[in-house]
Order: sequence, then C-alpha cells, then structure tokens
Amino acid sequence: MKVIWAPWRIRYIEAPKPKGCFICEAAKSDDDRRNYVVYRGKNGFILMNLFPYNPGHLMVATYRHVGNLEELSKDELHELMELTVLSVKLLKKAFKPHGFNIGINLGSVAGAGIEDHIHIHIVPRWLGDTNFMPILADVKVVPQALEETYSKLVNAVKDLLKG
Repeated sequence: MKVIWAPWRIRYIEAPKPKGCFICEAAKSDDDRRNYVVYRGKNGFILMNLFPYNPGHLMVATYRHVGNLEELSKDELHELMELTVLSVKLLKKAFKPHGFNIGINLGSVAGAGIEDHIHIHIVPRWLGDTNFMPILADVKVVPQALEETYSKLVNAVKDLLKG
C-alpha cells in the first residue's frame, strides 16, 4: 500500500471549529494573505477555499452576511457574477485548467458547509484530475500548497489589472 502524506490536514481535524463566520472574518480583516483573499470588489470578494477540491479552488462571496439569494441586492448579485468571471480569468491565467465546476450550495442538505453566507465555488478542472484515490480510498490528493497557489493567483490579478 502506498502512503500519501497530507500533514496540513491535521491542523483542520484537530483545531476547534470557529463559532463565527470565517467568510465575514476574512471580509473584515486587512490581512489578505493570512485569509487567502485574492481580490476585493465593492460588494464582494474572491478568496481561496482552505480545503480545496483542486488547486486554485476559489470562492466568491458578498461582504454582507446573507444566507439567501433573494436577500441579495441587484448590485450584490451582479458583482457576484462579475467576480465569478474574474475568478475564471485568473484561474485560466495562473493554472490553464481544461474546465470548471461552478456552483452554489444552498442549505446543509445541498452540501453547504456555511449556510448563512452565500458564496459561489469555482473549481478548476483538468483532464485526468480524478483518479482511483477518491473511489478506493475516499481520499483526494491536492498537489499544491495553499501559499504557492495564493502567490500564483495574486500575480495573475496584478497581470490582469495591468492590461
């Protein structure tokens, strides 16, 4: 049997789970690197998923703590989609994926880990990025560290905003 090490996961497993909303904490903080905030807009922002399905797994969220789509203003809805498009552009520039899964999970039964703060998942996909590990071992291997992914994305933001 091959052993695949993912030592960073133990911090999540053993850590006390936060009582507040980590999206709100990231929105309020001015330490974007620590919170993996990639880009800030007027009504929302782009941040990395700390437990990604694939390298570059991003989330787009509003600054306002809202759990239902129908509670969002037209400006918030519009900017969420603009930030989703920007996320796709950033990921294409930084990682050249072959495709994307983009979605919103509304409610815990739909898979929402955070029910009370709307966010859109943008997951880059590559041909062959799934293998036997999730099927046989219920394990997903993410081949890039968060810090390295963050640096590539921030550089892609700078490049896109120049042009």
